[in-house]
Amino acid sequence: MIAEVRSFNRTVVQAVGALNDRYLSRLPLGEARVLWEMGDDGCEVRSLRARLELDSGYLSRLLRSLEAQRLVRVEPNPADRRVRVVRPTAAGRRERALLDARSDDLARSLLAPLNDRQRERLLAAMGEVERLLTAGLVRVDVVDPQCAEAAFCLREYFAEIARRFDHGFDDAISIAATPEQLRPPAGLFVVATLHGEPVGCGGLKFHGRRPAELKRMWVAPSARGLGLGRRLLEELEALARERGVRTIRLETNRNLNEAIALYRSSGYREVPAFNGEPYAHHWFEKRLA
Repeated sequence: MIAEVRSFNRTVVQAVGALNDRYLSRLPLGEARVLWEMGDDGCEVRSLRARLELDSGYLSRLLRSLEAQRLVRVEPNPADRRVRVVRPTAAGRRERALLDARSDDLARSLLAPLNDRQRERLLAAMGEVERLLTAGLVRVDVVDPQCAEAAFCLREYFAEIARRFDHGFDDAISIAATPEQLRPPAGLFVVATLHGEPVGCGGLKFHGRRPAELKRMWVAPSARGLGLGRRLLEELEALARERGVRTIRLETNRNLNEAIALYRSSGYREVPAFNGEPYAHHWFEKRLA
């Protein structure tokens, strides 16, 4: 499998021209990607670093080179001078437009020798490879449930269930899962990030020798289709198992069809109601191996 991945990498690197010292006969590949990623309006340097997952020192060298070529400007954010912002100059926008046009030409050159059926197969395979590689870039970390990434996920989670439940959602009448209950040793909370942005979360409440509770499972719409829900569930089960948990319980609403299907396919069996959650229609339980 490793040999096949390496062979694929070599083929792609050669096909897209990454072996040349000037990508598309213009800039080194790293500089070209940075110029494209910042967009015509620019962005914060820290956001650019997170999206490209680049080392701070290496990104700084790329930006200095682009500045020396008068393609970008790096300056403090007027709203917060501690934050640096990078923006393309007029020359940088022209260079970016030229790179876009040559990238289109490169894509056409890859498709041109193929017949219609081969093109369809190539595009379908590319889409599948992109989804799988993207799934592999997702990080799942245990975090404090009140950190900025966790707070974002929880806001989105509550907003979504309020839209999907029959009569909305009021956290005040639901069974609590407070930050204190989702923080060790009482529990834990995980956040999934992709390119530095939070795209999913989930939590556990521990109850000593009694079953742990799964809480606040959510995946951003932009990250659905990557298998992230199942990965979050497996990560939480592994963390529970490490702490001696033998059984996990959860309750869910009938409108969350995708979640219900995930739990059933992951070995959770439906059981009688074990709490008085007013928004629940289904209660599930799983014994951990």
